[in-house]
Amino acid sequence: MSHVTTGRLKQANKKIELFQWNMCLSLLFKFVPQAETMKTISHTDKEFVCDITLPCFSALTPDETDMVRGSRVQVVFRQSENLAKQGAFASYVIFVVSGYSRQYIEGSNGRDYNLRIIRPGEMVGLSAVFNRNTFNYSVVAVTETTGFLIEKEAIASLVKQNGTFAFSIIRRYCEHNSRLYTSLDNILHQQTNGRMATVLLTLSPENFGGEDLFRHLSRRELADFAGISTEGAVKVLKSFEKDGLIKLSDKSIILHDRQRLEEISRTG
Repeated sequence: MSHVTTGRLKQANKKIELFQWNMCLSLLFKFVPQAETMKTISHTDKEFVCDITLPCFSALTPDETDMVRGSRVQVVFRQSENLAKQGAFASYVIFVVSGYSRQYIEGSNGRDYNLRIIRPGEMVGLSAVFNRNTFNYSVVAVTETTGFLIEKEAIASLVKQNGTFAFSIIRRYCEHNSRLYTSLDNILHQQTNGRMATVLLTLSPENFGGEDLFRHLSRRELADFAGISTEGAVKVLKSFEKDGLIKLSDKSIILHDRQRLEEISRTG
């Protein structure tokens, strides 16, 4: 068999694999009860990102970049749509290109605990690459979110063969763990007012490029960030407004006195 024929067979097999990958994604989300379902982006759509020029992938060789490009699907998740579901089988890693999403743990008592807001440039599902085949948390889009769904085997291969890429992944893992430890410390040692002050400061538009995430979060979701009841969160917010620390405007929250909020956050 000639090299030309072999090359054409490899290209055909790659197209078949990509088609099967798209079909799996379609079946995965077909029965999700959403008002609007996620949208798979093709190369003819204006939202299509043709090259992986994002910082996380800057250390890849041309061959490695081609491997990732051939193992990815670009998807747009609508607001409130699940990117990952706790306990569900994880066959991919999501690299977030744009938009913000909420990572949380689903409690057995029906209560959730919000871990953090996932930003552009971060990955969802890295744990599935290294130590388990299911998601150990859920992720839902807070704003419309665009991401690359990359086969986890491709990420595992890159980690094994590219030391610089592996180092960046390990560094991200350590940064995430550090944030989780800080969040746990706040829950264990802060009082209700201190927790809510910390949440307001953390979610303020200054930390998210001017994006007002408060408009997209319910009072219950704010309470789940602080680890308190919804009633407790509403009570604290009204108290903060009465003291002139914040202004409640519909779902939006405007911080009027960051210095006093920072003091409450520090003293707990």
